[in-house]
Amino acid sequence: MDDDTTLRTHAAALREQGLTRRQIMDRLGIDSKYRLNRLLQWEIPPDCPRRARAKDAERERARELRRAGWTYSQIQKELRISQASISLWVADLPKPPPRLSPAEQARHANEVRWEPYRRERDRQRREVLEQAAREAADLTERELLMVGAALYWAEGSKSKPHRRAERAVFINSDPGVIRVYLAWLDLIGVARSELTFRVHIHETADAESAQRFWAQVVDAGAEQFARPTLKRHNPRTVRKNTGEGYHGCLVIDVRRSADLYRRIEGWWYGIVGAATKQSAVG
Repeated sequence: MDDDTTLRTHAAALREQGLTRRQIMDRLGIDSKYRLNRLLQWEIPPDCPRRARAKDAERERARELRRAGWTYSQIQKELRISQASISLWVADLPKPPPRLSPAEQARHANEVRWEPYRRERDRQRREVLEQAAREAADLTERELLMVGAALYWAEGSKSKPHRRAERAVFINSDPGVIRVYLAWLDLIGVARSELTFRVHIHETADAESAQRFWAQVVDAGAEQFARPTLKRHNPRTVRKNTGEGYHGCLVIDVRRSADLYRRIEGWWYGIVGAATKQSAVG
């Protein structure tokens, strides 16, 4: 940045603060009114009635976009103002390096343009989630009983007419779901010692790390875990469940659980009957 650009920036800042031209000359050590006039030719005192305060928001937005790497043409198209005004507003900002291709610049510009809307959307989403969480915070034992029965019927194994298998086996990849299911088992009197855990995971993933992860979730030792089940890899498919956040699924098997399975089935049919009755009444 040359000396005139630096002085222009300082002079503009002092003018924004309301200093007079004489005060600015003394502060910056300028002895020529002509030079000061050149530095301040586009600046108007803050208290001057001719100051276009309506442009302040556009000026700040232009500077924000320039810092984000936008070109003059992109800013002009976005704000619908002249490039001459833009160049004056952002003259003190460094020129963005030409690191991006035109396609990349367009994508980046689009991201910057939509960022305020995304922030507002995320704020609204958090507000709804927090309100809903407060509504469900006080969970009674009966409500947990119903939640657990419905959760099992959605995610657990079920006996079929062609294959009778009355055994409570539950599988899921969500740690929150697993914790709710375990709390439900505690509620209905199933001892943790009656549980067997097993990791179901892709063969190219880290099965040992996944088992350590699930052991912490369920607070169980390695002796309660059976050998992991590895899913074969199809070379024609592209896996998306990869990375450190991928821990496969956890299978929870309750020993000697035929009677428990029948109770779950009964609870579920009771829920269906009650809900159907309520719907008919409504």
